[in-house]
Amino acid sequence: MPSLDVSELNIVLGVLGSFIVLFGVISVKIKAQWYLGEALPAVVFGILLGPIAAKFLDADRWGSAVQDQMGAITLGVARVVIGVQLVIAGFQLPAKYQLREWIPMMICLLPVMTIMWLFTTGCILLTVPNLTLLTGLVIGSCVTCTDPILSQAIAKGPFADKYVPRALREIISSEAGANDGFGFPFLMLATYLIRHADIPGAGEHSTESAKEVAGNVTTAIVERAILHVRESDVGRLGGGVGIALGKWATETWVYIVFLSVLYGIVVGYGAAVAAKFALRRKWIDTESYLLLPTGLGLFLIGTCGAIGTDDLLACFVAGNALNWDGQYLAETEALHDEVNSCMDVLLNFGGFMYIGIVMPFADFHQPDTTGLTIPRLIGLGFLVLIFRRIPAIFITYKFMPSCVKDWKEALFMGYFGPIGIGAVFYIEHTRHLFPENGEASDAEVNNMTAVMRPVVYWLVLFSIVVHGLSIPALNLIYKWRGVPAIQEDDPQEILMLSTNAALPKNSKANPNRKSILVHNRFSAMQLRVNISGPTELSRWNSAGTKQVFGKRDSMDSTDLEKLRQIQ
Repeated sequence: MPSLDVSELNIVLGVLGSFIVLFGVISVKIKAQWYLGEALPAVVFGILLGPIAAKFLDADRWGSAVQDQMGAITLGVARVVIGVQLVIAGFQLPAKYQLREWIPMMICLLPVMTIMWLFTTGCILLTVPNLTLLTGLVIGSCVTCTDPILSQAIAKGPFADKYVPRALREIISSEAGANDGFGFPFLMLATYLIRHADIPGAGEHSTESAKEVAGNVTTAIVERAILHVRESDVGRLGGGVGIALGKWATETWVYIVFLSVLYGIVVGYGAAVAAKFALRRKWIDTESYLLLPTGLGLFLIGTCGAIGTDDLLACFVAGNALNWDGQYLAETEALHDEVNSCMDVLLNFGGFMYIGIVMPFADFHQPDTTGLTIPRLIGLGFLVLIFRRIPAIFITYKFMPSCVKDWKEALFMGYFGPIGIGAVFYIEHTRHLFPENGEASDAEVNNMTAVMRPVVYWLVLFSIVVHGLSIPALNLIYKWRGVPAIQEDDPQEILMLSTNAALPKNSKANPNRKSILVHNRFSAMQLRVNISGPTELSRWNSAGTKQVFGKRDSMDSTDLEKLRQIQ
């Protein structure tokens, strides 16, 4: 007998499906003409249907509906959304990109991130009351990294196709992928300094913690590896700065950072070797080959989470290793890959709609408890927008001449360093490093835990709105000033799969050849690596003569010119 089943699962699936359909119907208008992207509409949709407005979607009612389950759900959603897309971002970079541009990458990951961390902390201390320097550093570390999802949209979106040079787009994409996993050293340094501060009573509640304070770092690492989490690990342990720096160097740099890099290299390069082997023997079909990055991302998220290392950094490293020789990217282009871009879109829809649902609006204005007010948060948003990243890039851009040519490109790179779902991941992870709000033994930690979630979520919302509207505004300015689109002498020619499909930005159709000439494409075509012997490229001309272009795996500019002459 038919019955009505308005369960939370059915509601979520119906809402997500309806948004995908409604967005898709006018997706070209939203993304290629209005330049709004996917994040801002998804967040707005989540807010409208979430607890603050329609009360149609509420994460507290999902699953078993246990108390305080939202934090665990949010952390899991953020890990999956970011991890899979970091593998995709990694393999879409040119072959051996990290080796070729290691100097700009080191500049972006060390001095730039350090300056961003300190300047962001200063902005937070100026606007948020009752914080100390160390607690400000903890909150500042959560929003230091540029969001990899929003940055990919900036680096690979229609506006970038038209106006942003390829070298600048590549460094923005690569930096965002790497620094999102590289934020742990900044977070854990401040965390260890707070945990091991010499204050009265620190470390007295646990004999286990006393042993760690005595310097048994090896035991601490082993316990982390087997996920042996004790209640005392989120309290005050005492021991001083020396113990804090020792644990930071061993646990964070060795176990979290270096192990995740090594693990990502092994998994990514191993997957590349396995894919080549399967291709030579024609064991792998197209669908499985194109889903390899998604599978790698899920595998790394699960295994890195199990051993307690940095899953985000491992995912990005694995993506780079997967395409280290350029073959994987070349093969996906030869297969006209739309699978990974569809995975990107689907994860963006779900992830950012979820952020809209769980946005803690009630905590944004509490002058009598936390001291946070809307004017304070608005001021914080603009301070962070101006001082968090732009000064760091202006200080260092002249040391990156291969990627950033002048001050205008430096301003673009500095301004478009958005804060998004990566910050949500870090703040939810940070909540597991400290006692629950109000349960700490001292006011310093209690004051931090009371404000860190609303502050970070506010900056995420502020960045999504401001950066989401900045691209349409910048496009209007460029049109008003008559800035020309980037045109190349040798644009990339791609196959036109359908005459009904909208043309990419900064491209021109060639109906006679059923192809599209694309200028300034992010993933520029490179010669494909030979895996099963060269293939002869040829075309029959109007006289019935076979024109041979040579034995290689893909067409270069000489081949394209010969094809045009025949046409």
